[in-house]
Amino acid sequence: MSDDQKVYMPSRPLEPGDRYGILSGFDPGTRTLEAGYRIAPQFRSIPVDIVFEKDIPVTLRDGVTIHVDVFRPVGAEKVPVIVAWSPYGKGQGTSTSVMGVFGLVGLDNGIVSGLEKFEGPDPAYWCARGYAICNPDIRGVADSEGDSVLWDRQEGRDCHDLIEWLAVQEWCTGKVAMSGTSYLAVSQWFTAAEQPPHLAAINPWEGVSDVYRDLVMRGGMPDHGFARQLRDYSFWGKSRKEDIIAEADIYPLMNDLWENKIPQFDKITVPAYVVASYSNTLHTAGTFRAWRRMASQDKWLRVHNTQEWPDYYEEENVEDLRRFFDHYLKGEDNGWEQTPRVRYSLLDLEGGDQTGVPADEFPPTDVTLTKFYLDGRSRTLATSAPDDGASVGYTVGSNPDTVSFITRFDKETVLVGYPKAHLHVEARGADDIDLFVLVQKLDAYGTPLQQFTVPNQGALAQDLTERGASILRYKGSDGRLRVSMRHLDESLSTDAVPVHTFDRVEKLSPGQIVAVDIDLLPIGLTFHPGEQLRLVISGRDLLGPMMPNLVEYTPANTGQHIIHTGPAHPSHLQLPVRTS
Repeated sequence: MSDDQKVYMPSRPLEPGDRYGILSGFDPGTRTLEAGYRIAPQFRSIPVDIVFEKDIPVTLRDGVTIHVDVFRPVGAEKVPVIVAWSPYGKGQGTSTSVMGVFGLVGLDNGIVSGLEKFEGPDPAYWCARGYAICNPDIRGVADSEGDSVLWDRQEGRDCHDLIEWLAVQEWCTGKVAMSGTSYLAVSQWFTAAEQPPHLAAINPWEGVSDVYRDLVMRGGMPDHGFARQLRDYSFWGKSRKEDIIAEADIYPLMNDLWENKIPQFDKITVPAYVVASYSNTLHTAGTFRAWRRMASQDKWLRVHNTQEWPDYYEEENVEDLRRFFDHYLKGEDNGWEQTPRVRYSLLDLEGGDQTGVPADEFPPTDVTLTKFYLDGRSRTLATSAPDDGASVGYTVGSNPDTVSFITRFDKETVLVGYPKAHLHVEARGADDIDLFVLVQKLDAYGTPLQQFTVPNQGALAQDLTERGASILRYKGSDGRLRVSMRHLDESLSTDAVPVHTFDRVEKLSPGQIVAVDIDLLPIGLTFHPGEQLRLVISGRDLLGPMMPNLVEYTPANTGQHIIHTGPAHPSHLQLPVRTS
């Protein structure tokens, strides 16, 4: 049924321009890149001879032919291979757009060879250490046949077929892995769920795991900013591409189409090294969701304190990943299995971040879910409920258009895990509310604390992140919910993380007060004595668009929004407090 619900639009061929790299042209053949080869002056040279097989045809189970590039060490010794699956052109690593992204976040293009796929593993590093890299142009992209789809189980089936083709090549040991960030991470959830026999390990490095909840309808709101960018500026090809925006307009509620864009987590059993952060407003929720729900017995989680691209290419982290792959793809007894199953970060936002904090699970076992009750009269948060009822609100479009509540910590306090807001709300002059919440850290004097996640902290970065580009500057843990979509999925919800069905609309009646649960992004924050926590509630997006140059979502709000507190309406913020 979901295939019948798909909507397609014409694609366009990739032509010379800012997304066209030196290797983007269709040019089948095999050549040897000698040690010292440098594809362009901006990039690093390769340290070893590399066999470069370009535009190899691979036929998928339905007869569609895709084309892949393979980089592998010179020599007769068989090697394992790492797949970088995404719609970004396999030759795009040297394009102006990719070099511009590196410049935006403050990375030197010289840390990579330009042979890598955008957000993927660099052949210069991996070939020198006995691995091959496979960069495919997936279904419908560039010169590959078929209609492209966006984050879908079809991609899992296609990549399954590629993995099985790679495994039997004469140069391959039969061991295949996947690695990469963002789109290249998402595709790993779908592929692993298809259980290709020769897939030995995966390394999803921050990735959406539910297209409806993470991309097109977060909180039940049609916020299509990044989805539109992904649709319009990727999937260059000669046939058709999926129109995710049209689908969201036609199918605003959860249905088979959207279910097909959720990986089957219970079928992901392959060893996995998952990397996440607290600050990626596109990928954080999805990465932690997949981590929680995947069935792999051999799975590791590392939560870092920066942004996906600097973290992925950091030398120390690449070496850490190699230990994982060496263990599962080469059978090396290198002690990887002694690595803590979880290594999390604690953000200080004042220069004192802690990273690599070991734990057996996330949240750690020494975390207690603690309710901080809202008091509409004093505008405070406290662990004891207020004696009297009160209400507080704002008028949409007014200044201020927020209400907030504050607590001050009198001793060192560490929060690590999943925050949740439980609010009793009322709409006056409207039958629905687009509700946004944010947990901020304030210093002892009430000043909000923030932190860049990337090396570039110059004037342009300041401007871009003043209101928006939230993946580049961390301002706190946020959540959102359209109140008419408040119905909970009892089978998936836990005390820590509410999950909404998004399959029905329950409008508000005049005078009706309803309780809503809102999940906020996972958190890891340290508060020193005297520092404060602020809960902000508003009818507008408090962080702005997640990336630069996206159209900001305009909530469908009118009238007044009222938050009720007290014994009859125990609104509270539930925080994961570490007790040791």
